[in-house]
Amino acid sequence: MHLVELSVMEQRYQAVMAVVQDGWKVSEVADRLGVSRQAVHKWIARYETGGLPALADRSHRPQSCAHQIAPELEALICELRRQHPGWGPRRILHELGRKGVDPLPGRSSIYRCLKRHNLIELRRRKKRRDEFRRWERDRPMQLWQMDVVGGVMLDDGTDLKIVTGVDDHSRFCVAAGLVTRATSRAVCDVFKVSMLRYGVPDEVLTDNGKVFTGRFGTHKAEVMFDRMCRENGISHKLTAPRSPTTTGKIERFHQSVRKEFLVDRTFASFELAQKELDAWVDDYNKQRPHQALEMAVPADRFRLVPATKDPSSVPVFSEEDQRGQWVLRRVGSNGVMSVDNQMFSVGNAYKGELVDAFVDDTTIQVWSQNHLIKTVARVRKGPVRKVRADGLHVNHQAEPKRKRSAGA
Repeated sequence: MHLVELSVMEQRYQAVMAVVQDGWKVSEVADRLGVSRQAVHKWIARYETGGLPALADRSHRPQSCAHQIAPELEALICELRRQHPGWGPRRILHELGRKGVDPLPGRSSIYRCLKRHNLIELRRRKKRRDEFRRWERDRPMQLWQMDVVGGVMLDDGTDLKIVTGVDDHSRFCVAAGLVTRATSRAVCDVFKVSMLRYGVPDEVLTDNGKVFTGRFGTHKAEVMFDRMCRENGISHKLTAPRSPTTTGKIERFHQSVRKEFLVDRTFASFELAQKELDAWVDDYNKQRPHQALEMAVPADRFRLVPATKDPSSVPVFSEEDQRGQWVLRRVGSNGVMSVDNQMFSVGNAYKGELVDAFVDDTTIQVWSQNHLIKTVARVRKGPVRKVRADGLHVNHQAEPKRKRSAGA
């Protein structure tokens, strides 16, 4: 006697025939084959609708997937990625929300979509250290980070430099001026224009370049940039030698400039390059979301009135909000502080503390932790501050009174 191994399809066919032709009960056939009664009923139904070929094994793939994004949305994701190769899943998700896509896919779904279409480069991600903390000032105009970056090429081979500056709190680009050579006068001219447009910051953070400080020079003389800071009441802070991470926000801004503006580009002239740079900076400040700002744009955080002659381009503030300017000062060890070259005492209880001072044409108000602690008459009349660069005095319009936060 020879044993013959039957295929799965043949066994199913014999089971169907045993029920349909021979009159066996479904339960008897199921017990004989060691399968469930539901399986036998399914074979009979498939045989009646499709004949013998219908008894073959079928794919176990589900007919639908609840988390699978629609083909139209998948095509839109791929198109956004091809148009903007630098956009990752988080930026694409943000742009889909701005386009009104509802419901929005998950960020992991967008990542898998890009991976399926080979539109994303797989690489090992760096693990963030547990002790990592994001450091920033609690409101705009407290600190500007400034630096100089090269790489702007003209068609004739000239390499231009960009004098850059970003607000520490908002990442708002306050300075982006092209110069042929990064000399002290050229850097200070860009700095002056920025202060005329946005106001005078409390502090400026730079590296130890010769255009910013004479600390490491042979004679250790005061350079023009230091003098501008001193005469405008700005605290000029320097990084430690060989410590580029201290000015991390301006370095990150340079990375965006290189990847999004300078990559594989040359310009016909200096004027055209500056015009293109201004347009990119305007988009960077007002349209480009930042992950460090929870996908907000820098202009959402930088809410100050620029000193511009075009009133339609700035928000409207009341006359009371435009009458003075906020500055940040530290009280001395003897309880005395200085504002606008005027010294007065606020008491030993506040010695060594950082306080806010609101200066207008007639008074100086000192605030600590959102409490008014001192009001003195202002001796010096006229504009709150002046901007000076190489002997040139330019009156500066006072910035508006800013809304104070509980933690200021």
